[in-house]
Amino acid sequence: MKKPLIIPIVAGLIMFINMTAAYGASEAFKGNIYNPGQLKPVDSTLKVKVGELAPDFTLPAVSGEAITLSQYRGKKHVVISFVPAAWTPVCSDQWPGYNIVKQMFDGNDAVLLGITVDNVPTLYAWTKQMGQLWFPVLSDFWPHGAVAKKYGVLRSSGVTERALIFIDKKGIIQDIQVSDINVRPDLAQCATTLEKMNKK
Repeated sequence: MKKPLIIPIVAGLIMFINMTAAYGASEAFKGNIYNPGQLKPVDSTLKVKVGELAPDFTLPAVSGEAITLSQYRGKKHVVISFVPAAWTPVCSDQWPGYNIVKQMFDGNDAVLLGITVDNVPTLYAWTKQMGQLWFPVLSDFWPHGAVAKKYGVLRSSGVTERALIFIDKKGIIQDIQVSDINVRPDLAQCATTLEKMNKK
């Protein structure tokens, strides 16, 4: 990571930690959030491993384009952020939080791809109320959860785990972080992993 980025990233981390809710500024949005209650922390078995070529996929984005994982090969590191469902509390905090630390991704020559099993219209409405996200938001709706299943992060309930998959420019998986579904992933750990991957 370049030294000039350290200060804004640290500041962003502090702001992120101090945020009680990303949707707190919008009472209308807050009223639309569904709370599923406490869920089983992890409910799947990974089908991918560090050191393996990441399974390729093409998914529709909220923007209307189709995004293929391999289109970034040789160009960018990729972080896939699987989140369980739109309109839920932790997910609605997690993704807007990445807006605060966009420089963290830019500085490590990485792109973020957000994936849920929700359909495109649902994701469109959700992300529009959350505010503009800088990264592509992809729908793994049909065949239902096919990409999540390929990676081994599809839960028995039909939603995905809360997982981050770190893939280098060669398309090789460098790290896998499957978090407790009830807890927002550690952003500092994400920053450390990105920096380590970019130094290889």
